[in-house]
Amino acid sequence: MTDGTAPTADVRTPGRRRAPRSRAPRRLAVGGVAALAAVLGLSLALRSGPTPACAAPPAAGVVHKGQATFYDSNGAGGNCSYPAAPANRLYVALGPDAYAAGAACGGYLDVTGPQGTVRVLVMDQCPECADGHLDLSREAFARIANPAEGVVRVSYRAVADPALTGPLTFRMKEGSSRWWFAVLVAGHGNPLRAVEVRPAGGGDWRSAAREDYNYWLVPSGAGPGPYEIRVTDTRGHRVTATGVRMVPGQVQRGTVRMYGRGGAAATRPPSPTRSPSARPDPTGTAPATPSAVRSSGRPVVDAAVEPSALTSTSPRACGG
Repeated sequence: MTDGTAPTADVRTPGRRRAPRSRAPRRLAVGGVAALAAVLGLSLALRSGPTPACAAPPAAGVVHKGQATFYDSNGAGGNCSYPAAPANRLYVALGPDAYAAGAACGGYLDVTGPQGTVRVLVMDQCPECADGHLDLSREAFARIANPAEGVVRVSYRAVADPALTGPLTFRMKEGSSRWWFAVLVAGHGNPLRAVEVRPAGGGDWRSAAREDYNYWLVPSGAGPGPYEIRVTDTRGHRVTATGVRMVPGQVQRGTVRMYGRGGAAATRPPSPTRSPSARPDPTGTAPATPSAVRSSGRPVVDAAVEPSALTSTSPRACGG
């Protein structure tokens, strides 16, 4: 399991013609305060690291070209902190630009190589991968090329509204309490734009901040729970799950899907009525919005996302 505050480095098995990755920590000079500062600086760098100014997940509908290698997470869920790798073992690690401090987590890519196309879940970061370099699971790589090649040229694109495997799931991080709220949301299909929380029964929504290990935090807490959690993805789908409890370390399966079967019917959102958000939209397309459906005591679908979240500018300013 890799959902610690600083994500656990996984063991990667390189393909041929590719040097193994070295994850050993750099040596630090010792010497009083200077050594302590160096250690603290390294710890912070491992936890978050600088986010490149042009960092953004691959845009849906845009074909990118690059190269692919492969590795093995040994069943772990990668930098995105999922409890485990997907059962089909089809996943990918992205370089820092495309990983975008966790913004790409939970999305899907269609990757095409010399022998075919495979759909993979974004669940990990490859710190040494340049923009356009995909590090696939061994199983995914074998779908598109002969593993003996080690590295191949590929094209890839982000998938808009991929088929969902089930309802949203929620996992409270170890150490969470009424005074410190941290939740992992999974099963959303498209990358997420926002997560908000409030006590069950009403009150003001509190915005959670996404950490680069893919948990959404409210550092001052959100009360003892249970909670309503409102989730918005990059294509404008928004749903609200109710009855989420403060049970750290347990995966809670909801009954509402982000979109499609089991959720509300998607409808075209209204035209924007105010200025677009300055933050680039990773999709580059106008999203659909679910209509409202409610049932007491169960996860429900909320109203349409606000127009400012539906407009977009060019998502990638460098490479890809």
